[in-house]
Amino acid sequence: MQRDIERNQNRPTGQTATGTRQPDTTMRRDTGPTGLFPADQANDLGSQWAQIQAGFVDDPRNAVGRASELVGRAVGALTSQFERERNSLEQQWARGEDVSTEELRVALQRYRVFFQRLLSV
Repeated sequence: MQRDIERNQNRPTGQTATGTRQPDTTMRRDTGPTGLFPADQANDLGSQWAQIQAGFVDDPRNAVGRASELVGRAVGALTSQFERERNSLEQQWARGEDVSTEELRVALQRYRVFFQRLLSV
């Protein structure tokens, strides 16, 4: 049994004991942004949140008001970002009949990544 475990640990992922590859049935995520915000924007929002939270002790009402404003700006930024992405995706395939199957395949992959990001919220 220990030998079987050691053999399995040294085997490439997805390969069976006979050396054949198992089909990958998981949905692959295409390369692309995984967070909802670019890193610098996320850091900036995090810093603003930390300041708001630190100010709660001295002025709770003001801190809650600032938190509401920050969340509103973040949601607005996300809405604008997702609308721009959706419009960009639509422009890639909605040119009429001059679109190749390959271009449509790529468009569908990009829609999948975009949709997965929406579902991760």
